[in-house]
Amino acid sequence: MTADCKPNCKTRQVMVGDVALGGGAPIVVQSMLNAPATDVEANLAQIRALAEAGCEVVRMAIPRRDCLDAFEAVCAESPLPVVADIHFDAVIAIEAARRGAAKLRINPGNIGGLAKTDAVIDAAREAGIPIRIGVNAGSLDKELAAREDLSLPQKLAKSAADYVAYFEGRGFSDIVVSAKAHDVRATIETYRLLAQEIPHVPLHIGVTEAGTAFQGIIKSACGLGVLLEQGIGDTLRISLTDDPVTEIRACWTLLGALDLRQRHPELISCPTCGRCQVDLIGLAKQVEERIANIESPIKVAVMGCVVNGPGEAADADIGVACGDGSGVVFSHGKIVRKVEEVDIVDALMEEIGKL
Repeated sequence: MTADCKPNCKTRQVMVGDVALGGGAPIVVQSMLNAPATDVEANLAQIRALAEAGCEVVRMAIPRRDCLDAFEAVCAESPLPVVADIHFDAVIAIEAARRGAAKLRINPGNIGGLAKTDAVIDAAREAGIPIRIGVNAGSLDKELAAREDLSLPQKLAKSAADYVAYFEGRGFSDIVVSAKAHDVRATIETYRLLAQEIPHVPLHIGVTEAGTAFQGIIKSACGLGVLLEQGIGDTLRISLTDDPVTEIRACWTLLGALDLRQRHPELISCPTCGRCQVDLIGLAKQVEERIANIESPIKVAVMGCVVNGPGEAADADIGVACGDGSGVVFSHGKIVRKVEEVDIVDALMEEIGKL
């Protein structure tokens, strides 16, 4: 069960397979495959794991033309819409459109020039699929990158907006835009500019090359949290040097923290102090692990003492306030029962099962 709200309603809606993106649709959660591009079964296994975690759209790189057969096979069996990620070779993009891609992701600046971009647009139009114009700080047009009168965010926004104008000038408006940098402040400013300059175009937001899980989640939460709170962003990926499933869990946790979309339980737990008389850190980690696969937006509290107990977490659907080797299980501030420390986790899970 998910509870959704309406994000930015100004953007034009596009369809990625059967997933609505933009135009007030719920913010779409994405990730990218990292299995070898020629290994069909490995990619399908990863897609199934991502789908179970809550991924709604998945992206697959096609680095060479000899990977197209595998891409086509993946598209044919995938439970999720598959976006083809292509750089440097317009022929691959054209073929991907013909072989089942639900969307193309290209950077017109490195796909071979506007003439070859035209051919990609025509292929996407014929296939009835959208194109994400993806501009990155590391792959700007040389002429634009050399301009000293513009900041990096201004360069990124201008590059993306110019491409949008070109695509629309050719009568193709089935467009999504991303303009990413690894710097959080540059990312925020770029997307703010894009929201002003092309308010009708759905935005794919993300901090690129954010790093490993710890650093990457913090950087992404800072940058994307600011943007989402301002109503900017129709779809997101939290890019991590980690298992793509971790990206999906991070996306949902971020959206849940902002009350934008709820899918999994929220864990409320205090940071511990000298009053704590149980292994609260161990208990909280056990609870976190056992509720990770529950698809219900409930609140579960694990509190170290009566100071941060039922009163502090009164809005929790279920929780425990710990004492000296024991805990009081409560629901919405009302005590349900008292249990020994060794039984706390099982007792919480039993009460969750009754909700």
